[in-house]
Amino acid sequence: MPDFARWQEMVRATGGCAQPIRLQGRRITFDSGLEVLDVYRTADEPTGYLLTACGNRRASRCPACSEVYRDDTYHLILSGLRGGKGVPEDVSAHPRVFATFTAPSFGAVHARRVKGETVLPCRPRRDNPVCEHGRPKGCGVRHGEDDPQVGQPICVDCYDYVGAVLWNAHAGELWRRFTQALPATFARHLGVSRAELRRRLRLSYAKVAEYQARGLVHFHAVIRLDGPDGPSAPPPDWATVPVLTAAVREAAAGVAVPVPKDDPSFVGRWGTQLDVDPIYVATSPEGIADQRVAAYIAKYATKGAESAGTVDRPIRQMRDVAYLDVTEHARRMIYTCFVLGDRPEYRLVPLRQWAHMLGYRGHFSTKSRHYSTTLGALRQVRADHQAERARERRGLPAPGERETVTVGQWRYAGSGYRDGEHFWAEVIRQRIATARRIAREQERKESA
Repeated sequence: MPDFARWQEMVRATGGCAQPIRLQGRRITFDSGLEVLDVYRTADEPTGYLLTACGNRRASRCPACSEVYRDDTYHLILSGLRGGKGVPEDVSAHPRVFATFTAPSFGAVHARRVKGETVLPCRPRRDNPVCEHGRPKGCGVRHGEDDPQVGQPICVDCYDYVGAVLWNAHAGELWRRFTQALPATFARHLGVSRAELRRRLRLSYAKVAEYQARGLVHFHAVIRLDGPDGPSAPPPDWATVPVLTAAVREAAAGVAVPVPKDDPSFVGRWGTQLDVDPIYVATSPEGIADQRVAAYIAKYATKGAESAGTVDRPIRQMRDVAYLDVTEHARRMIYTCFVLGDRPEYRLVPLRQWAHMLGYRGHFSTKSRHYSTTLGALRQVRADHQAERARERRGLPAPGERETVTVGQWRYAGSGYRDGEHFWAEVIRQRIATARRIAREQERKESA
């Protein structure tokens, strides 16, 4: 086709986006004297439209855009550990830990247990006891990595689906209460008010949510101690990693979310499994390396509930649940969301709206204001760089040479590819991904 070369150029500009947005319109650049310097119209394109990236963070929806999101998250987390991107390098000496907050147990599930290189039986039980529903309480199978049974209940009738869904729905609120309780814990131990604590110490964090195979979210968080002015100020001498670790454990054990608030039939709490590990610079032999933490968090920033066997799109009607390509465990959790959504005591909890997320309705990645840079700032730097390259290609004057104004008018003309285009877009995406992987490996070698 005569428009193939230009179409490939637009796809490369989107990074090989799987669901690009088609735009139609025009852009005009002129100077202060109203002299027209440049005109761009999609009507002049061989395709009749302009492609832009969808920007979706989920790898299941768009591998190309999610890769950009993962890289941005990686640099956001790493800059809060090592410095850079507007954060002073001295922040690497501040106490910080990597904490994993899990959900409590709502029933026994199949699990892959490994000790060293040996795969252990799932849930070995003596005398093969059975539950009240006549099913075995244990499992002697050594599950493989891709075994679909992993995460599924041992007995679906024993499993507390109501509790699991309600916990997911209030996990975000539980995290919010933890972030409030942690400074209060420090203030209580010091015998000072919260206002006085802020004049001595500031807590910063960045966290990401991950779905476990059993369909429940858990949070990975970097928690750091700073001085009163944030990362630019050192914390007090008494603020050490052991002190921070103890405070995290105490605050996590003390928070709870009663549901409903007035007459609670369920109380959301963190699970007993709470891992808190110190973070050190990459060259330190102790603790967890900062680069590894940043890569670990960035990896899960692009995943959603689909990793737990459900879907990545909202479910409009309850009758559609029976036809979903999901695990039976996820199907039961989705049904539970719809059933609980009709009860008056849960009318303020949008369970039906978030049934495809198994009840979870919080943000997948959040951070405190002073932890490091923002995703918006990283995107703006990239946009400015691309705008500068476009200015040079179009032969427009530099910003300091001449005052210019650009106005545009655009309308949505559709999204996705047409017949036959997906193949070539995937070829372009794979080439870009290969180049990015080579560059990343080279960067690691140079920093080692």
